Amino acid sequence: LHMSFPISAALLDAIVLAVVAREGTYGYKITQDIRAVMDVSESTLYPVLRRLLKAGDLETYDQAVDGRMRRYYKITPCGRLHLVQYLSDWATYRDHIESIFFGGQSK
Repeated sequence: LHMSFPISAALLDAIVLAVVAREGTYGYKITQDIRAVMDVSESTLYPVLRRLLKAGDLETYDQAVDGRMRRYYKITPCGRLHLVQYLSDWATYRDHIESIFFGGQSK
């Protein structure tokens, strides 16, 4: 899905945290989940995962799948707090934009 609007780093962080918050998951699956709603490449996603790991919002664990190890990501308590703040900020942002787009009326 291609959108006219650019995706900010903060929005991408929030989206990744929301996907990982649902369940521990691996990089390719995260990419596929996000690609279902927006155009994003693995080369865009992996730096986001590294940034969130460095910030302490995500952590990794390895699990054997079909005889080989796969790296999984899971959200940390700090990551959950950041996600709650992102969701609050998103709701405010969305409401302000929609008040301009739709004249204060809901879609």
